Amino acid sequence: MKREIINTNDGSTTIYLEQWDEHYHSKHGAIQEAYHVFIKNGLSHWTRSNNSKDLRILEIGFGTGLNCFITFLEHFKMGLQITYHGVEAYPVSPQEVALLNYVQQLDAQDFNESFTLMHQGNWGTDLQIDSSFTLFKRKQFFHTIDECEGFDLVYFDAFGARVQPELWDVSMFERMYNALGKNGILVTYAAKGSVRRAMLEVGFLVEKLPGPPGKREMLRAVKK
Repeated sequence: MKREIINTNDGSTTIYLEQWDEHYHSKHGAIQEAYHVFIKNGLSHWTRSNNSKDLRILEIGFGTGLNCFITFLEHFKMGLQITYHGVEAYPVSPQEVALLNYVQQLDAQDFNESFTLMHQGNWGTDLQIDSSFTLFKRKQFFHTIDECEGFDLVYFDAFGARVQPELWDVSMFERMYNALGKNGILVTYAAKGSVRRAMLEVGFLVEKLPGPPGKREMLRAVKK
């Protein structure tokens, strides 16, 4: 499937799939969306709700590595120890990574090697990005995830239900529910009624929150 690097409204790049008319990140601003959905309403919310500084994150859709890289940058400020599992069935190519401008847009030139390691490091092995941040990339289809209370926070960043509805049904969110420990949190940019109902059906407590630029709402789900 043809993939094209495009600029989003905040100046950061993303990948566009012409065949599906689908973007890896919001065309209204890739970096803005990542910060709003996954950092503000995910990572920061988790740290305010828990005493621990040690957490495990599962990302559904590692893709461009943007969410992982921003989490890496933010974890220094929060004093966190993070183990990060990024799941992706179709990794982004080195040629595509070279065209992404996240290091420049985030003014993170000091961490250019860290971003490079996130992409060039081997899959299926621990990558020590920093003494307090370990990345484990998993080349895996999402429907094969079979964890049990292994994670504190899930970044659910799969392609939208319009093009891949099977990633947003009850069976998928049952896998996410099982993967989270007690009081674990899942955040996603999506806010469709069918998605919310699927989360509720498996036992999540779900709240609608204001969405990132260009999107009215998003969802946060908690395992109680």
